[in-house]
Amino acid sequence: MAYSIAGKTALVTGANRGIGEAIVDALVAAGAKKVYAAARNLADLAPLLTRHGSRVSALQLDVTDASQIAAAVAAAPDVQLLVNNAGVAAMMGGPFTDPQWLAAGRKEMDVNYFGTFAVSQAFAPVLGRTGGGAIVNIASVASLTNFPMLLAYSASKAATHSLTQASRMLLAAQGTQVYGVYPGPIDTRMAEEIEMPKTSPADCARAIIAGIQGDTEDIFPDAMSQGMGTAYLAGPKGLEKQIAGMVASAPA
Repeated sequence: MAYSIAGKTALVTGANRGIGEAIVDALVAAGAKKVYAAARNLADLAPLLTRHGSRVSALQLDVTDASQIAAAVAAAPDVQLLVNNAGVAAMMGGPFTDPQWLAAGRKEMDVNYFGTFAVSQAFAPVLGRTGGGAIVNIASVASLTNFPMLLAYSASKAATHSLTQASRMLLAAQGTQVYGVYPGPIDTRMAEEIEMPKTSPADCARAIIAGIQGDTEDIFPDAMSQGMGTAYLAGPKGLEKQIAGMVASAPA
C-alpha cells in the first residue's frame, strides 16, 4: 500500500547534513505535520530549525547509545514514520590485508547496522500504537554487491539490507510498512572522495519520498542505483561480476 506523508509525524536520524537533512526538507514539503530531526549534536540542526520553525523538532540521538535511544522514544511517542539515515563510512581504499579495515568495519557495523537495528526495535512498538506506520532504511547500492574500495562499509550496508528484509516480514503483522533505499553516489561529505557523477541530496530525497508514497519497497533514487538495481534484480551474480571487472581494469 502507498504510504502518504501528509499529516504524519516522522523522525529522521542523522538529520544534521547530507541526505538526512534533505529528507527532512522533503518531508516538510510533502506535508508532514511534524518532523523530529535527530543528530548527535543539537547545534548542527540549527539550519533546519531556522528553515522550518515549529514543524521541525531537534532531538539529540546517537544511534549507538542505548540511553539516548530510550530518551528519544520517550520524547517522540507520536512517531508514525521512522527514517533510519544515520550512517558512517570510516575507511575508503586499501589492500585486503590492511588491519585498519577491521577497526573501520566495527565502527561502520555499530552505526550502520546495529544502530539501525536498535532504533527500529525501540520504535517498533511506537509505530504499532500509532497505526503501524512505516520504517525507511537508508542502505546503499553497496548493499547489493561489495565495492572493494568500501569493503567494510559495503558489508555493513549488506547487513542493513538483510535487516530491512527481516523487519518487513516480522512487522507486517502490526501493519508496519518497511522500505529499503539503495542510493548510489550522492553529493555529500561522505562521498566527496568518490570521483564519479553524483546526485544532489535534494534530488535523492525527493525520489525517496516519491518511492514511499508510490509504495515502492526497494527504492533506487538516482541514475546509478537504478542501473545497478536492474542488474541486481536480473541476477546478483551478474552484478558481482560486473563490479569485479571494474576492479580488475582499474589502474594499479
